[in-house]
Amino acid sequence: MSDSIHTTSSNSKKLPKPELSISTIINMSMGFMGIQMAFGLQNGNASRILANFGADVGQLSWFWLVAPITGLLVQPLIGHFGDHTWTWLGRRKPYILVGAILCAIGLIFLPNAASVTQFFGASVLLLAVVFLALMDASVNVAMEPFRALVGDMLPKTQGTIGFSVQTILICIGAVIGSFLPWAMTNWFGVSNVAPEGFVADNVIWSFYVGAAVLLLTIIYTIVTIKEYSPKEFELYADDDKEVESIENKNLSAIWDDFKAMPNRMKKLGAVQFFSWFALFTMWVYTTSALATHHYGLLPSDTNSETFNIAGDWVGILFAIYNFVALGWAFVIPAFVKATSRKFVHAFSLVMGALGLFSMYFIANPDLLWISMIGIGIAWASILALPYALLIDKLPLKKMGVYMGIFNFFIVIPQIINGIAGGPIVKSFFDDYAILYLCLGGVFFLIAAYFTIRVDEPLFGEYEYLQAQKEEADKSIMG
Repeated sequence: MSDSIHTTSSNSKKLPKPELSISTIINMSMGFMGIQMAFGLQNGNASRILANFGADVGQLSWFWLVAPITGLLVQPLIGHFGDHTWTWLGRRKPYILVGAILCAIGLIFLPNAASVTQFFGASVLLLAVVFLALMDASVNVAMEPFRALVGDMLPKTQGTIGFSVQTILICIGAVIGSFLPWAMTNWFGVSNVAPEGFVADNVIWSFYVGAAVLLLTIIYTIVTIKEYSPKEFELYADDDKEVESIENKNLSAIWDDFKAMPNRMKKLGAVQFFSWFALFTMWVYTTSALATHHYGLLPSDTNSETFNIAGDWVGILFAIYNFVALGWAFVIPAFVKATSRKFVHAFSLVMGALGLFSMYFIANPDLLWISMIGIGIAWASILALPYALLIDKLPLKKMGVYMGIFNFFIVIPQIINGIAGGPIVKSFFDDYAILYLCLGGVFFLIAAYFTIRVDEPLFGEYEYLQAQKEEADKSIMG
């Protein structure tokens, strides 16, 4: 099937996408709250679970490679297929539903891998990796369509508010997911200690709750949101597109789209690369860093009661930074209006760097909530502003595949970090991970530098975008 190029002449009278109500935007991203609750459970507990199953600190980053590798493979494919999918359920919603069901299965079986091995006789670590891969692949199947759905439905003037609302719901889910293991023990009396080689009951029951919430929130979004039909898509213009829309349903089109990516995506790619290198460092090594630097344990201690106390406290700290991100997501739209998207993002990344640096100097683990303030500010911005900056320059018919390709700049740094992180921590830091967290702060600063280089006004961006909108409205009205 040959490719055909569709271009829109400057005189065509296509309509801008209509603005949506806040309630509709909330409904559209409600399922993302459930996905992020699962993601929060994984981020806060995967290293702990793997350590319970016998992995040492030098191996942890290798096991975490499962997530970025599946994201690298799955998201562009889902984006490409979603761009060409039209069913009675919608364009993106079929993938969201399938991904949620598979992720719920992974949530149930991952912490029970040791029990499952008693029936199959497989290596517990190998089986844990299989369930982790299932969970990560299915999260990516569901997550990419949510990003594309916001780009599909919202005009660019609502991009910041759309992704900010999504960030708020993401953070609510992550706060609950991170907090659950501690709450299970301290509120409901569920044990946080397990026999060697098994996972504590408080973690297992937290994953069960996460699976249930995930399915309920996904079903809510599917029921309450109606996607645009193909005919409706034809009515709306591709705002400020920098690339030609190539109609090719073959998988080879993904490579063609990659080569034709907008310049804005390339510049934001550098921002994402260094931001997610820092985030991956934090997610993988915070439990080990706290256990050794703040609780005084040896790196080889991965099953003691003190280690599990450290693991529970990491869950609380991760809940705190997500709670801070929740608050900062409310601030972002007003801060952006007063300055610009790139100013706010660069500021937020610098705050994240200060948060990681401070973890080395704050000796009392009870005071590490101070570090989480900076990390939470960075996290809220990372979830919203790169995407708000990106959708301005993407063609509407290619929203899914370009969101998937944009994910390359998220997963590739995680793969590099996953391969190199363990040997670095072992060889240079003698398995004491706290200094590697500080290195993550350096990468946040580099990401802030590349943010400033994005071609947008540093101040007065709101007035600039409003002038563009008025000019486009005049053009449409002739």
